[in-house]
Amino acid sequence: MQRVIFPYIGHPHQEFHSLPIAMEMAARHPDVEVHLASLTEKREAHLQYLASFYPEARVQYELLRLPSFLRRQIDRRGPQPTDKILALFLNKEYFRKFQAIVVPERTSLYLRRMGIRQPRLVWTRHGAGDRAVGFAKDVRHFDYILMAGHKVEQRLMAQGSLRPGHYRNGIYAKFDLVQRMNIHRDRLFPNDRPTILYNPHFSRHLSSFPKFGIQILDYFARQQKYNLVFAPHYRLFDSHRTEAQRLFRPYQDCGHMLFDPGSEKSIDMTYTMGSDLYMGDVSSQVAEFLTTPRPCLFLDAHETRWRDNPNYTSWSLGNVIDCVADLGHEIDRAFTMQTQFLDRQKSYIHDTFGDAVPGPSAATAANSIIDFLRSNDR
Repeated sequence: MQRVIFPYIGHPHQEFHSLPIAMEMAARHPDVEVHLASLTEKREAHLQYLASFYPEARVQYELLRLPSFLRRQIDRRGPQPTDKILALFLNKEYFRKFQAIVVPERTSLYLRRMGIRQPRLVWTRHGAGDRAVGFAKDVRHFDYILMAGHKVEQRLMAQGSLRPGHYRNGIYAKFDLVQRMNIHRDRLFPNDRPTILYNPHFSRHLSSFPKFGIQILDYFARQQKYNLVFAPHYRLFDSHRTEAQRLFRPYQDCGHMLFDPGSEKSIDMTYTMGSDLYMGDVSSQVAEFLTTPRPCLFLDAHETRWRDNPNYTSWSLGNVIDCVADLGHEIDRAFTMQTQFLDRQKSYIHDTFGDAVPGPSAATAANSIIDFLRSNDR
């Protein structure tokens, strides 16, 4: 019997990109033993919750070896890079027991440096953005790669990171799980105002939040034309959620403003599906937002040379501004100019997701992994 493990050493938003594949593999290949491994009991409970939307699948849950004090720290502040590498090192002999290790992140490539050669390393990726981090040179060390559309395939192929027979495109498993969850999505606000989603990135050298964030929140607090959902990348307040709550306190009486520093709704597409305009910088959530084309407004806080830069392709899908002094006018303008960007947005979504929209694609991913493992065994 083949044994495949899906370890989760990263943040919760990554789970959506590989767990549907694990569940489809377990349901469709009863001769394959599927394991889900996590760092803490809290994360295991979250995996079990997501897996409950696949009642036909049977998987095994395990906690990776870690000192108990580190588990507590991870629950409090999220997994740090050193935590993840230590978890890989302490469990390297455990990983040897499997034929394949399927991951949504690249940190697990450290297993190769630790002497783990035999299990096949499969990368599902997470997110569908254009940033260079998704096209790092080290991805060539994965044995098999799953990806969404031709955009990713072409960039990885151009840099020599893909081998024929060692990848499959048309995969974006998160859409499968979101559809399965079929969350009853009430209106985000009890009014008819257009809703703006502000979704800044967590990395300081890319994010618009350090420079513009408070100005943006203050603007929305003063005006009465739009609603605001402030739902940044899950990791922006990862290790200081208490600070986030203090930040929002001045706006707590603003019924037209919603703050989410990192709940389930910030990663399950509740806000990208429920908003009328996307405002942000480089988060890949803009791609998920644009599966239904709508206005976008991009914030350049770093004097970026973004034109003709493939890492900023999404910035061609709406206006880009480097100042928020007249934010209300810029938002109005984004709505009135949407027709000028519509065809470009549609083309971008096709290039980004290919056949993964509208999906489903997790079963295809699961089957392709098993086919790859069996063909290599022969």
